[in-house]
Formats: sequence, C-alpha cells, structure tokens
Amino acid sequence: MTSNKSKGLSIGTHIGVIGAGAMGAGIAQVAAAAGHQVFLYDVSQQVAERGRDRIEKVLLRRVERGKLKAIDAAAMIQRISVAPKKSDMASVGLVIEAIVEDLNIKREVFAQLEAITRPDCILATNTSSISITAIASTLRRPERVVGMHFFNPAPVMQLVEIVKGLATDLKVVGCLMQTARDWGKISVEVASNPGFIVNRVARPYYAEALRFVEEQRTDPVTLDAIMTQGGGFRMGPMALMDLIGNDVNFSVTTSIYHATFQDPRYRPSLFQQELVAAGWFGRKTDRGFYDYRSAAVVPVPKKQQTSQDAPLSGYQIGSFSEVQGVFFMPSDGRSAASVSQDLGKPVLVHDLYPSGTECKCIAFSTSRGVSELLCVGFANSAARAGMWAFRLGDGPGLPLGRTLAMIANEAYDLLLHGTTKAAEIDLAMIKAMNYPLGPIAWAKKIGLERLLCILDAIFTETGDPRYRASLGLRHAALCSQETDGMVKDD
Repeated sequence: MTSNKSKGLSIGTHIGVIGAGAMGAGIAQVAAAAGHQVFLYDVSQQVAERGRDRIEKVLLRRVERGKLKAIDAAAMIQRISVAPKKSDMASVGLVIEAIVEDLNIKREVFAQLEAITRPDCILATNTSSISITAIASTLRRPERVVGMHFFNPAPVMQLVEIVKGLATDLKVVGCLMQTARDWGKISVEVASNPGFIVNRVARPYYAEALRFVEEQRTDPVTLDAIMTQGGGFRMGPMALMDLIGNDVNFSVTTSIYHATFQDPRYRPSLFQQELVAAGWFGRKTDRGFYDYRSAAVVPVPKKQQTSQDAPLSGYQIGSFSEVQGVFFMPSDGRSAASVSQDLGKPVLVHDLYPSGTECKCIAFSTSRGVSELLCVGFANSAARAGMWAFRLGDGPGLPLGRTLAMIANEAYDLLLHGTTKAAEIDLAMIKAMNYPLGPIAWAKKIGLERLLCILDAIFTETGDPRYRASLGLRHAALCSQETDGMVKDD
C-alpha cells in the first residue's frame, strides 16, 4: 500500500473518487490496486454501486485468465466502498473528480469538496481539457487544486498528466507526480493550457486526415494505411476516431478551438460534424468513417498498380531526378501543379520516406503531363524498396509529411510558451498515443528546416492560417542551422 509523502504532503491511505462512470471506476481500481481504501461516490448510489460491480467483474475476468490471484482480487474489491454522501470524503487525503466535462458543474462540486474535506486534502480533477485555473478560481484555497488526467481505460493506460493551474502549489504537483509513479503509472508535468500535452499535440493527427478526405484527395482506408504502414502509427486517424467516438473527438476539438479563441489550427471539421449529426459515432454505433455492421463490405486501400512492362530505372526514392522529361522529387509542401509551374516540366512528388526504418508504403501525387505509365513505374520503384505506392489527388502537402510537420508545430509551440519540457512531450505522446517516436525527436530526425519548409509552402499556397509556423519551431530550425554551420566550420 502506498502513502506518498512529498516535502511534507501526504495523501495518506484513504482516497475519494467522485464519479463512478468508466473513468471514475477505472481510477478507483488503480488506487485500490495500490493498496488504498477507496470511497466511490456518484450522484446516484445505484450508479456508484454499478461502478463498483463493474470493477469486480473486470477483476474476476483477470482471475479467470490467470492474470490476477483470486485472493488479491478479493482484497482489492474489499478496499472499494460506495460512499452514500459526499461528506464521507471528510477524512481522505486525496479526492479525484471524474464527472461530466462542464466547468460550472465542476466548480460546484469542488466548492462542496472544499467545505467537506480537511485543509490539507488534495483536490484533483481528471478533466481532459478544462482549465485547472478556472476550476480552482472560485475556491478559498485554489493552491490545493490540480489536474490528474488519466487516459481510458485507466487501469491499462500508463500515462497520467499532472496539470498545474496558476495557483497550484508546487508541492501538490510533486506529491501527485510521485503518487502516480507509486501507482505504477508514468507521470508528466504540464502547465494548464487547452488540451494539456496529449490532446493538444494530437489534434493535427485527426485534423489533417479529415482535411485530406474533405478535399477528396483520398479515402479513409487509404489514408489510414499511409499513416500506419508508412508512418508507423499504431492506428490510423480515421479508425482511431471511430474507436474514441466521433462525438467525443469532435467535442474535444471544439472545446480546444473555443478555449484558444478560435485559433484556426484547431478548427473543427464540417465532415466530422455531419457524422456526429447523423449519429455515426464509430464503433459504438456500428457506423462512423467505416461501416462496422456484420454485412458491410470491408474497404481496402487503393494501391497504384505495378507492372513489369513499365520499369523505372535511375530513380532512387527520396532523391531529385528527371525521368523521361518528368521531375521526380520528395514533397516540399507545394502541390505538384505549383512545382510544375515553377520548373516548367511535369512533376511527380512523393511523401516523406523515412529511410532506415520499416516503411511499407508511400504516397505520391502528380501534375498534368505525367503519364499513367510513369506512375506505374514509380510504383515499381517503390515495390523494389519493399513499399506499396498510393496515388493521391494533387494538393499542397502529402499525408505523412504534412501531419508530422503540424504535430511538430504543436510540440514546439508548447515549448515556446514554457508549458512543459521536450522530454515530457515525447514521453507523453509515446505512452498515451503509441507514437513510434516522440514529436520532438521525430522532428529532429526528419530535419526542423524541412518541416518548417513544408508548413511555409502549405501556408503560402492555401493562405490558411492554420498552417502558420510557430515561432518555437521557426526559432528551433534557425538554431539547428546555426549549430550545423558551426559543426561544418570545425
């Protein structure tokens, strides 16, 4: 059993959880597994009891699978008690709120908790996007309010974001950072901002996918294949939104959009709004970007065909060269049509090719004047490198390069404002989102100047301020150039 102390602060042995839904019950299970006596409260005692029953069923299934001893499961269940009244939280050292994402309701609950709990009790919220500062602002002691953001399902997901409001005592932050570690979690510290780390940095992964489909440059299943097989992401953005729930994903995006004063970088998708209006939330409703009904036809990515009759000799993917009067080159963010106009010749541009890693596919687009035979030849070159090729409609940027540039932009914007540290961002995105690399490490591997070039080109061609580069990324790219120059001079 853990009883974390951090510079005089102690959460003790008793923990309170407000809200017995999926998240609240999951958090209660985590705390009970760490040896705490947990009081689980909901507005309805029946809901709280159902939450406890849900935990018991989960633990018993783990026993049946041989992943947990029956005696340990019984002990954990015994440590979770349903609290009929909020006043039952009077003796606890930590209360974690996991209720509806509504600022006014949370403020009301925290005001009640402040009046009930002891003066040194830490009041934590599991909010995923609401300002910790705003939640605490109406309390007499806002310094003891902190964000403790778990990810669903809480017993499985490793990451916990510890979020500091303007008034939060640093000792409280340190105490919960250690508490999360004592509970077997990986904790990262971040200052309160819209979306914190994970929901903020992850927005472009969804937003750019939605834009590509809205622009009719490709379809959901092909886009997902490019991001998983080409970028190494665990799940494609469309499939992931269907898993999360389009209603939930759209709501979070909308919340961050309004919290940032309608910053175009977080503009919600009209396409996704239509899915939500139709009730096509994803897996939980059997319809979303994909059709999950039993009789539905499973879609397949649209690969560019290959042929032994159309060899393409002399082109190395990732290089710039001319083949049969057509320029072949990696995308720099401009559309193939724009590059063709500048060079005065037809152009084929392809997506990022992360040489040295397992890349199973590559996207490309063409300007006018590129024959189907040359497209087949490019697919042949890709096949020789062990990749499928996907031909997309022309436009500024290609999926992997454009998305990674936007993700890096978000990460460097957080650094610019001192919200968190680079190591925290990389750790958070790997552990919460299963990214193959952290955004900062990935950006440096690709090249900051290259990603900046992609963003600037897309911004110039579209005029859309969502693609404006953060000063954080621009400055980091400049510093990287200066460092490179110094190394070369040596």
